[in-house]
Amino acid sequence: MFVTNLSDGLKVPLYGDGLNVRDWLHVDDHCRAIMLVLEGGRLGEIYNIGGGTELTNHAIVDHLLELCSSDRSMVQPVTDRLGHDRRYSVDWTKIRNELGYHPEVPFEQGLKDTVEWYHDNETWWRPLKNIAS
Repeated sequence: MFVTNLSDGLKVPLYGDGLNVRDWLHVDDHCRAIMLVLEGGRLGEIYNIGGGTELTNHAIVDHLLELCSSDRSMVQPVTDRLGHDRRYSVDWTKIRNELGYHPEVPFEQGLKDTVEWYHDNETWWRPLKNIAS
């Protein structure tokens, strides 16, 4: 929604102070990790999948604003949700050590590719966005 809203000239939310931290990974890395678990994981075990790129929501917003040629005036501060976790991050040591997993898509490239996909595929997302409105 961030990319499509910015494309439409709409503001995007930034919850609370924007300092909540998340561990980011590209969908291709996530899918590859799932395949590693399916093909080589131990039955009944839990494998956390991480990206190794911990960034604040504020930093993500800044990256997206830059990639979408927008500025801070497009950010709408929003009250944070009650009980919103300050940090979402997992320890993915086990999947790295046991199955050799590591992210392959650099964060900046993955985010750039994602933004470009939305810009190049409006005919795919536009009808879905109109339904949600």
